[in-house]
Amino acid sequence: MFSLRYPLVLASGSPRRKQLLTDTGFSFTIETRPTDEFFPADMPVEDVAEYLARQKADQFRADLGDRLVLCADTVVILDNQILNKPADADDAYRMLRSLAGRSHRVRTGVCLLAPDAMLSFTDETTVWFADLTDAEIDYYIRVCRPFDKAGSYGAQDFVGLVGISRLEGSFYTVMGLPTHRVYQVLKRYAL
Repeated sequence: MFSLRYPLVLASGSPRRKQLLTDTGFSFTIETRPTDEFFPADMPVEDVAEYLARQKADQFRADLGDRLVLCADTVVILDNQILNKPADADDAYRMLRSLAGRSHRVRTGVCLLAPDAMLSFTDETTVWFADLTDAEIDYYIRVCRPFDKAGSYGAQDFVGLVGISRLEGSFYTVMGLPTHRVYQVLKRYAL
């Protein structure tokens, strides 16, 4: 593992992103700032995740100093529509029912704000879900409470464990941080 020239900040409260970055071997602090997660209505769905990650990074621009700030945003896309975080249990049920027995795309946008540049990219994974029964969906919503997750599910939770039948791309992109690509970007700032 390499050391970085600047202190690294993870601009996310996601416990999954924190764990993935830790497991990748980086030392970092966490700092979050409020950001409106809105995007232009006419923006292609393929651009949304990276756009939102860049918006999060912009919140650090004025007082960046000599730091690296890593931001990410994940969107779930079904039938060219973004499935956001569910508003309530009924919304989560509707999303999970629509995903069951079908494939969808998960795109995670990443932005690294550095003293000398802003680097961003998007990584995509296609996810195939098996059919899910109403009882499985109800159990998942009741036990795992997926109200903070795009598309109403976490790949590492019950629905992911029993429902994901196939992936094309990185599992970690679905979890919210494409670690294989983040690692390569951070290598640019190795000591």
